[in-house]
Amino acid sequence: LIERSYESLVGCDQAIVHLYNSTSTLQRRVVFGQDMGGIKKIAVDGAIVCQRLKEGMSNGEKIRFEYSPESFTGTELDFAVEICEAVMDVWEPTAEQRMIVNLPSTVELSTPNVYADQIEWFARNVKQRDSLILSVHPHNDRGCAVAGAELAMMAGAERVEGTLLGNGERTGNVDIVTLAINLFSQGIDPELDCSDVNALRRVVEHCNRLPVHPRHPWVGDLVFTAFSGSHQDAINKGLSARTSQEEAHWEVPYLPVDPADLGRTYEAVIRINSQSGKGGIAYVMEQDHGLRLPRRLQVEFAQVIQAATEATEEEATSKQIYGAFEREYLLSSAPLELIDHEVHAAEAGAPGPRSLSATIVWQGERRQIQGYGNGPIDAFVHALETSCGVDLRVSDYSEHSVGSGADASAVAYVEVVTQDGSALFGVGHDASIAAASLKAVASAVNRAAAR
Repeated sequence: LIERSYESLVGCDQAIVHLYNSTSTLQRRVVFGQDMGGIKKIAVDGAIVCQRLKEGMSNGEKIRFEYSPESFTGTELDFAVEICEAVMDVWEPTAEQRMIVNLPSTVELSTPNVYADQIEWFARNVKQRDSLILSVHPHNDRGCAVAGAELAMMAGAERVEGTLLGNGERTGNVDIVTLAINLFSQGIDPELDCSDVNALRRVVEHCNRLPVHPRHPWVGDLVFTAFSGSHQDAINKGLSARTSQEEAHWEVPYLPVDPADLGRTYEAVIRINSQSGKGGIAYVMEQDHGLRLPRRLQVEFAQVIQAATEATEEEATSKQIYGAFEREYLLSSAPLELIDHEVHAAEAGAPGPRSLSATIVWQGERRQIQGYGNGPIDAFVHALETSCGVDLRVSDYSEHSVGSGADASAVAYVEVVTQDGSALFGVGHDASIAAASLKAVASAVNRAAAR
């Protein structure tokens, strides 16, 4: 078997020949029926064959040897050192031509810190440490393979053997992708390219015919997704602060790394269901639709979305959220619809410095109304009160533009207090900021009438 394996190495630029044999007490007694001396002889005999074949190869200098005392974690540590040193005596590694000693957690038998202690003890007690590349090969029987690998590296390991997304025997080998991104998140270059984890995952799923869990660390569909209202609010504020301050270091709550560094988009960072709060909904409205909702409007509109998602027991897409916003704030025309308006300076002795005349439809009837005030909104409210008996007071107002250039438009938000003392919002959208503000008042009147 060894000789046939060597045939495949002819002409290669660099190759690792991996020799291993089982060393644990259980394996010695049950599988091989050998004592320590017999197991050691198996390892040495294999090392001799490898060495002989290498010497007969024209490109033998390109071969690096690796030896694993399989079941290392179930082996007496002093015997693990003894058998590795016996193999080293055959292969004669040097500081310039180091061999790999691979110490596997073939079956996780203890907590990760114990594995790391074993690695550290081995490194301190094996001879010619500078002629070795100390490697680890953790499995995931206890679900601690990544933790075991990280602690083992802290204990002196220089190399890790793993698999993409944790595939392997039984519960799998250590997930080398999770391990690499963990290191990346701490500012350590893992020297593995994880800049497009979506493509990586697709290849793994295709080749293995095994799906990757949606909450698999770093690469699952949901790992950067927040449904919780408090989490969404914190993420929204963190991203906003980063945009405004251009922070050099990535610091966003609940996002330990920038999803873009892994080839992920922000589209799925915040998803909306019945557990979501104002922060998540506000994020979607601003990122996808350019609407910067005032804080109290965020609270009010969140109740609308929560009621809808509780009724359907499903997530709400960005399109559905905007559709609900339109229905709630922008599309109603009953009992009030603004058709046209004009604003100009009021004549002397008028109740206010500005005069507004407007064409409206009130309760199905087209009317001309006129009012006075300090500005268009104040004058419109006065006209509605005197002509239609609408009793409300504007307590807050804000506006912003949407889009740019010739496609720019205006959005206005008004918060009003109605006759019974309740507060609610209206929203207006128009190419003209004055028209948008009056439409916002009309929106508030219609929402108050619908209550």
